[in-house]
This record gives sequence, C-alpha cells and structure tokens, in this order.
Amino acid sequence: MNPITENAPLAPLTTLRIGGAAKQLWTVEGEDACVEAIRQLDHDGEPFFVLGGGSNVVIADEGFDGTALRLVYEGAEHQQRDDQSFAIDASAGDDWALLVDALVEAGLSGVECLAGIPGLVGATPIQNVGAYGQEVATTIEAVRVYNRATQQVEEMTAAQCGFAYRSSALKGNADLIVLAVRFLLERSSLSAPIAYRELAEKLGVEVGDRAEAEAARSAVLELRRAKGMLLDEHDRDTWSAGSFFTNPILSGAEFEQLEQRVREHCGDGAQAPRFDAAGGMVKSSAAWLIEQAGFSRGEQRGQVALSSKHTLALTNLGAASAAELLAFAHEIAARVDELFAVQLRPEPALIGLEW
Repeated sequence: MNPITENAPLAPLTTLRIGGAAKQLWTVEGEDACVEAIRQLDHDGEPFFVLGGGSNVVIADEGFDGTALRLVYEGAEHQQRDDQSFAIDASAGDDWALLVDALVEAGLSGVECLAGIPGLVGATPIQNVGAYGQEVATTIEAVRVYNRATQQVEEMTAAQCGFAYRSSALKGNADLIVLAVRFLLERSSLSAPIAYRELAEKLGVEVGDRAEAEAARSAVLELRRAKGMLLDEHDRDTWSAGSFFTNPILSGAEFEQLEQRVREHCGDGAQAPRFDAAGGMVKSSAAWLIEQAGFSRGEQRGQVALSSKHTLALTNLGAASAAELLAFAHEIAARVDELFAVQLRPEPALIGLEW
C-alpha cells in the first residue's frame, strides 16, 4: 500500500515553494505500486496528477482537489549493446541531475550538457528536456508508460514519442504516465558535438567540436550556476520553475514580421536572435524579447521577481502566490505580444491554473 497523506501541502515539494494543498498525497515507492495506484484512482474516479521533482510546475493557491502522486522510487539498469554503446533503463523516479553525473563518471556520452537540471527522469521525455544545444530526444531509445486507456504497460519508441522543441506526444496526454526511460549512450570520454556557442566559447572549442565530457559537464554547471539555474536553498533566484517561457518558434513570415517590429521599436541596427529550427521554422530568444520589451533582471511585482541573473526565470521572493506569479507572467507576455507580435508560452505545467 502506498503511504497516503491527507490535506498535504504541496508548496514545500516544489522549487517555486508556491501552491496550496492536495486532498491526498500518495507516495509511490515502485513501478508496480505506481501502476496499482493509477488503476485504483481511475477505478474510484479520483482526479490525480504526477508530482515528480516539483521543478517544472506551478500549483494553484487553492491547491488540487484530488490526489498528487509523488514518485520516490529509483533504479537504473545498464546493458552493454556493443563496444561503443550502452542502454540505460532508468526509473521515472530517478533524480535526473544525479543520473547525469553518474553516467558521465562512468564514461558514457550524450547527456553531459543536461547536467544540473532539477527534476526526475520521468519528466524528461514529456518536455523533451534540453539545454546548451542538447536534448534528451537524441539519446532516448524508448519510453515505458502506463496507458490508462488500454490499462496496460506499453513501450513507446522514440519515433512514437513525437519529440519536438520542449514537447512530445506525451505532453498534455493524461492517458500516458511515464514509468521508465531507456537511453542509448556512446561509450566515450568525449562529449557529443558541442552545439551551443556560449558553451563552446567557455570550453575553448569550435561549435561542432567535441570536448572532454567531464569538462563539458563542469562548464554547464558553471553556466547554470551563474544564471541561477542550479538549486540553492540560500539563493532566492533559484526559487523558481527554471525558464518560465519557452523560446518562440516562428514561421519565416512571422520572423520577418518580428524583424520589422524590432526595427520599429529598437532601431534599425537591432536584430532579433535567430536560430534554425525543424521544418524550416525559426527559433528566437524569449529572454531577449523580454528585455527589449522593457523588463529587467530583478524587477519585482509584490513577492514575485524576475531573477537577478536571468530574465527567463520568475522567482518567489519568499511569500509569493501563484496568482501574483501568473499576473506578472501575463504582464510580460502581453507586452512582448503588443510590441513584437510574438506570443510567449509558459514552460512549466500549470496545476489548477489556466494560461
């Protein structure tokens, strides 16, 4: 039987430290227990959501009138495929940052640039977690899920997961609950090719070159720390859900419109950041747009502030409410839309809240 807590405060279980209580909190201590719990909740008609590491979620001040499933089980199995590759079958409840550290130390390459990202393994395929030019889609071979529609445990291939920028077929699909993820990694002391210019410069290599995987991991941790993106109890800039907005993905025509708006608002010499995206789309920078819209690091609204280190993070100064946080987020998004005709979208999951 899974341990159950009645009227359980959820704010302490999130990195934002915001939100009310759940009617019940079930602490799930294994994959079989997770499946059993979901089947029981579905049988009883009880609404629920899965609470992983609490690092990418905003919970309503009113809390959640249902059950929060908290995953606390771990366990990763290694299987050598050949001389150059290993399959890693990681439980949904594994701590992602600790797993990355262990994989790099074991001489496995492919996720080193994803070091320091808080949360659990189960969340990584849902968001197609990515940072510094790397994303989990490039190494995921399969995802094991419980399908509530068929009431069966099933395996989804990477192709079936439909990975896209910060998204997948799992995102927003309440029928599919991630139980485990299988990664296929290269056996190498070298990183995957470095794709992010800031990281390449810090490592002293060219974009596309490989570096020592441990050096890449360490450099990423330094960059994340400087941006307030490494959890630190004493640093209020890390009382956040990480990047609150995803970078906008625009069509060619939409990006041309953005360029015109930028010239009008920022002057003829100003240029919006541009990066090629899949399908001929263009990715720009949400942080840059926020700054050009007149918002600055450390800017406050009540108990909510933009991080003093990074304008993409909305932070809790100590006693913030979810209502305050969303109000500031909407203010930012509305101003960016007004000036640049770009709609920013939130990255964290919203529980009991609507955007």
